[in-house]
Order: sequence, then C-alpha cells, then structure tokens
Amino acid sequence: MNKMTSKSSNKQVKKVIGPEKKVCALHDISCAGRCSLTVVLPVLSVAGIECNVIPTAILSTHTGEFTGYTFRDLTDDIPLIADHWQSLGRTYDAVYSGFFGSAQQLKAAADIPEKLRKRDKDGRNTTLVMVDPVMADAGKLYTGFDMLFVDGMREYCKTADIIVPNMTEACLLLGKNYDEGPHDLNEVKKMTKELSELGPSITVITGVKGGNGNYGAAYFDREKNTFGTDLKIMIPGRYYGTGDLFASALLAGLLKDLSLERACDVALDLVHRSIERTYKTGADVRYGVDFETFLGRFAKDLNRRI
Repeated sequence: MNKMTSKSSNKQVKKVIGPEKKVCALHDISCAGRCSLTVVLPVLSVAGIECNVIPTAILSTHTGEFTGYTFRDLTDDIPLIADHWQSLGRTYDAVYSGFFGSAQQLKAAADIPEKLRKRDKDGRNTTLVMVDPVMADAGKLYTGFDMLFVDGMREYCKTADIIVPNMTEACLLLGKNYDEGPHDLNEVKKMTKELSELGPSITVITGVKGGNGNYGAAYFDREKNTFGTDLKIMIPGRYYGTGDLFASALLAGLLKDLSLERACDVALDLVHRSIERTYKTGADVRYGVDFETFLGRFAKDLNRRI
C-alpha cells in the first residue's frame, strides 16, 4: 500500500487551466416562469461561465398570457451597478443584454460595454457585445412597447458585435412587413446581411420556418462572409423563453470557442429537446420549457468539437 502511494506520488500531472470567462447580463427578473435571468444564469453557469447580472426590471411573471403581473422599473439602478463594478476593476468577456423596459433604459445602458470592457496586453478590446433585441414575437410588439422603442433598439444594436432577433424583431429592425412563413431562405439570407449593415458582424435570426414543417435559426458572419441555417422538425404550440434559452446557449458556445455553426447547432438542440419534453408532458407552456433536464447534456455538447 505504501509503495503504491509513494509510486503514484512521484507522478506529476500538469493541467492547463485557463481563466474563467465572465459575462455581464442585462436582463429582467421574471420571478415565476423560465425566461430572462432565470434561464440565462443556469445556462451560463453549467457551461462554466461566471454570470454577473444587472437587472433591468423585476416582474412577478413575464407579460405573455399573464395579467395582473407586478412590474418594478430598475432604470435608476442600471448605471449605479455598472459604475460600482467599474470602480472595482471588473471587466467582462461578454456584455449580454435582453429585455429593456423602455427607451430610457436603453440610454441608461448604452455606455456599459465601454465601462466594463476587457482588453488584451496590447490594449485591444476583447469583450463581445451581444444583444437580444427583446420586443416582439408572432408579428406583434410585446405589451408596453411602441415604434419609438423599436427606433431606440435599432440604434442600440449598432454598437453590438452580435444580435439575435427573432423573425418579428428582425422585420421591425429592418422596417419590413412580418411574414409568418414558411420563409424564403434566400430572403432570410438577405435579411441577415442587411442586419449586419446596422453594425454587428454576426447576425442570427431565430424563429425561421423552412419548408416541410421545419423551424430554427439562420446565421451570417460578415467577416467570413458565411451564411447558414439550422432547422429541426417543428413541434406544435407557442413556447415562452425559448429565445432567451437559445441566445444564452449560443453565447456559451461562442465563449467556449465553438464555431458559429457549431454553437448554433448546440443551442438549437437544447431548445428543441426542451420544447419536445414540455410538449410531451403537457406542462403549462406559459411558464416556459423544461430545459433543466438537458443542461448536463448541453454541458457535454459544448466540449465536443465535431
């Protein structure tokens, strides 16, 4: 026993451990239901990514199919939290925003990426700014939003490196009429390129409906001039929080150095499995999809380079 212990102790195992990635997430807290920060935090955490949050609002539930929900506006707190972090020297690998309750909040958050930017030894910015322009779905603006907010979000997206709108939001940003689909993929490709002309180098549109009952995402990388789609068999129903789930999983994949194509595939797989389980169990879809069941698989997928 002693010889075995002694022998094994002479072996030196070297592990190369990189620094933990950190994300600043600007989203609301919907206290009941799987969306916004109740999705963002577990998805990034299981990926091994530290997530610090700047809540934009606190709601008792999200606003879809619910009435009588509470809403507390946290606009005044947004710059104060960021300023405190800046004083502590906090910097982030990504600044990831979702729900903003007003155009005023967009302005309050506009300089946060600059305050919290990470720079390499040569002083170059290395922070990824990702915007999920949460404001509409199924051809309609969410409760409380108007076209002035759309204009503000369009300006806000110009400073992003990557934006992840759903099809409705993409149409609003581009001033196009909404098409419920099936969608012409050549037109979708054109839309991803037009969105990149706003400023982001990467654009991903979710809620794309292909032929034969497929749905998924389309993506465009301006620097590589590459376009692609990732579609799966559509499952009946409307499911809340899936945009947050996809965007969070996509960001995790990109921060884990997956290619855009692979990151989209891993993210869509998590969303699809979660919707499928929710549909089969007959759960109340207002409260989001059962994604927790698949977080372990998702974490493993992030480490597969195929």
